[in-house]
Amino acid sequence: MNPFLEILLRAVGAFLGVLFITRMVGKSQVGQLTISDYVNGIVIGSIAACLATDIKENPLYYIFGLAIFAALTILVQHLSLVYRPARKFLLDEPTVVVHNGQILERNMARMRYNVDDLTSQLREKGFFNLTDIEFAIVEPNGALSVLPKSQKRPVTPEDLGLPTSYEGVPSELVVDGQVIYQNLVQNHLTEEWLLRELERQGVKSLQEVLYAALDTQGKLYVDRRQDRLAHLTDVTDKLPGQSGQ
Repeated sequence: MNPFLEILLRAVGAFLGVLFITRMVGKSQVGQLTISDYVNGIVIGSIAACLATDIKENPLYYIFGLAIFAALTILVQHLSLVYRPARKFLLDEPTVVVHNGQILERNMARMRYNVDDLTSQLREKGFFNLTDIEFAIVEPNGALSVLPKSQKRPVTPEDLGLPTSYEGVPSELVVDGQVIYQNLVQNHLTEEWLLRELERQGVKSLQEVLYAALDTQGKLYVDRRQDRLAHLTDVTDKLPGQSGQ
């Protein structure tokens, strides 16, 4: 077989294999990357790379290796779900690094986590003064959770005793010119109603619509493929006529 064709087939197979493993492992692999997830990701990626390019070895060896690491990852996740001590051992647990504005050096030293790391992550969350912090906790995935002192938290309508209305999540009705019929049914609406509402906003064809969503107040938001803006603000340094719309 032609070496380039073999690499092509191996690369496609490796890509599909990693994609399949990722889907089996679940969203936590990406959304909550713990140390074990990080290591597994590197190893699985390395095996997949060898599978794609090492044409001297039998591809079944690498496929077997991928299967083993996928099975071990799923096993670890299962143990962490059903057995709490295993979850603490395998996935670690949160660590308090700031308590009532005081830095806990011993906890930070155990994680090899320094003050620069702490202050940097605090600034990313909008906190520049340690005395404003009640608790700061390093999560198993390395993220920093911060609880500011009560007098430093933003005022909410509940604090002021103001009533609020339910907001909910808008329902997508059109995406890339395609009607999302399931959402129409969930909102007890018809395609005829949607077309009438679009026509009221000057839309003559669904292909003109990039995105349309209905909020919980019954208001339909529509964004067209061709934006009709009298003036487009450009935040780059390009000269007029050089920026794309």
